[in-house]
Amino acid sequence: MKKEAKWINIIYNLGVVAIILGAIDPLEGSIVILAGSSLVAFASHKRMSSYREKFFLSFLLILFGVDFLWYLSSLGGFGGTSDLSWGWGLLIIPYPVGWLLAIITIFQKRSRRLNSKKY
Repeated sequence: MKKEAKWINIIYNLGVVAIILGAIDPLEGSIVILAGSSLVAFASHKRMSSYREKFFLSFLLILFGVDFLWYLSSLGGFGGTSDLSWGWGLLIIPYPVGWLLAIITIFQKRSRRLNSKKY
């Protein structure tokens, strides 16, 4: 049982690192962020964490936004000289919203853990 808990911690930490490092380049890093958010959601689910719903929601938002990001990119983008109007860019919004939700939840979880160790 302890060995499984150790692996879950490693998976969670790898996911957090991937979510943060993927933000260096939001287009190519989107795949890294997507993989990281899936690892964090999986680890939270296995731990039965109280934050698992937030992490799963952030994973779904990132998945939806990244899918449309790459799809619209394959079509040549939107706005400017592209055939697609700027309105198509609204389909990408769940990606940064999901990333932000994941980052906020990571910090909430960390601060809660640090506060519980003080007492």
